[in-house]
Amino acid sequence: MERKELLALLDAVRAGDIIPEEAARQLERLPSFEDLGYARVDHHRSLRQGTAEVIFGQGKTAEQIEGIVRCMMDRGSHNILITRLDGEKEAKLRGKFPYDYHNAPRLAIANPAEQPQVGAIAVVSAGTSDLPVCEEAALTAEALGNKVYRIYDAGVAGLHRLLHEVPTLEKVRCIIAVAGMEGALPSVVGGLVSCPVIAVPTSVGYGANLGGLAALLAMLNSCASGISVVNIDNGFGAGFLASRINQMKGVDEA
Repeated sequence: MERKELLALLDAVRAGDIIPEEAARQLERLPSFEDLGYARVDHHRSLRQGTAEVIFGQGKTAEQIEGIVRCMMDRGSHNILITRLDGEKEAKLRGKFPYDYHNAPRLAIANPAEQPQVGAIAVVSAGTSDLPVCEEAALTAEALGNKVYRIYDAGVAGLHRLLHEVPTLEKVRCIIAVAGMEGALPSVVGGLVSCPVIAVPTSVGYGANLGGLAALLAMLNSCASGISVVNIDNGFGAGFLASRINQMKGVDEA
């Protein structure tokens, strides 16, 4: 049962069309997960968290991914995220079910459907080399129903490029700042805005960059306030967290 179906059931109870006991029985008959043998698909995640389960493609076979997607589609899920889906597996999935595939971030959106885009998030990259991680973050946020502004190649080596985008940065609810090398971009962004900033270190850089560890440590030690940091190259994690922040409601609005 999707979130909208649950809300419809609650409305029916309020209207007197269904007695509470019958609504409870309907909910009790719903399995919380479906065991496929190689995966237990969590059908209640959208009820608990507001978003359906995300499929991590790395380490799974194309056949396993297809089985999970079909299981979710049978329950009415749309915009199913498949992350870290390499080109070889994507080729095996073509024609199996509808999806949009984005090569650079290795991300697919299965059973795509239009949905309202609420609020606003900005994804800012230090350089063009960071784009695969940026797009993983941006596409994740869009699939979860957020409006996203992309501000790419605006690193501190040419600070005027970032300052030119300050009017856009001032109107969003959350910013994802993606950078490799010395990882300075989030600190600069954090000093310019009042909204939360999510820093994403990338494995882009020379020698002592250490696969993104240098950028990670720099971001963790940022002197700018209001910055949180996700792991190296974790665009998905940043996009998901930014969506939560952007769509957060007060207790009286829930």
